[in-house]
Amino acid sequence: MAMEFTDQAIIVTGAGYGIGREIALAFGRLGGNVVLAARSREKLEAVAAELKALQTRPLAIPLDVAREAEVAAMVKQAHGAYGKIDVLVNNSGIGGPTALARDVTGDQWRETIDINLSGAFYCAKYVSERMIAAKRGNIVNISSVAGRIGFPLRTPYAASKWGLIGLSHSLAAELGPHGIRVNAVVPGPIEGERIKRQMRDRAQAEGKSYEELMRGQVAGIPLGRMATEAEVANAVVYLASSASAGITGQALNVDGGVRMQ
Repeated sequence: MAMEFTDQAIIVTGAGYGIGREIALAFGRLGGNVVLAARSREKLEAVAAELKALQTRPLAIPLDVAREAEVAAMVKQAHGAYGKIDVLVNNSGIGGPTALARDVTGDQWRETIDINLSGAFYCAKYVSERMIAAKRGNIVNISSVAGRIGFPLRTPYAASKWGLIGLSHSLAAELGPHGIRVNAVVPGPIEGERIKRQMRDRAQAEGKSYEELMRGQVAGIPLGRMATEAEVANAVVYLASSASAGITGQALNVDGGVRMQ
């Protein structure tokens, strides 16, 4: 896949930090021009500087993916800058509340679904119009192992991530005749600040120690460790590359074996 994405236009939402940043840099190292889309301009500009150092032409566009009009404007701006959109990676997401379902407010539910699921739908909706015209393209949605296994205290998040897998399957069937592939990547526990924050919240909610929960988390992983953000990024790049040309409508786990199929 050396430099396979040279001069391709790739939109990555939630690209300001964590997995999104790693995905953007992975495409940049392979020559891709990445559209960085997220709410924090400061974080986007920092990633854009890293991409410019790779001799690519990034474009930072602050937006809230839960707002359809902002998504439509972002896609229009991205297409205007590069004349095409080759890849969309729907990575934007929030963890949502850590609470029993009966204690989750309507506002918390709507916020989680709006960002994690509706945002991905809006991006796919407007990007697919451009891809259909070009008769080619790739969409990769970032789900979660919570989209495979329900977890207590994580109802809005799990529902949104299950929805992303269903969205991926439906879009793959709908867009396949136009030469567009749609897949999902399903990360398990991933090393980094996000999992640490979630475990602290869960420890508080369950009255357990953070250390106890973290030990239990790793103990349930056959590889004996959490996957890394870079490993998730590698899976995304694979699904967007010609190496996976015969693959669509699939959800690829990157979880160290937590959920085997």
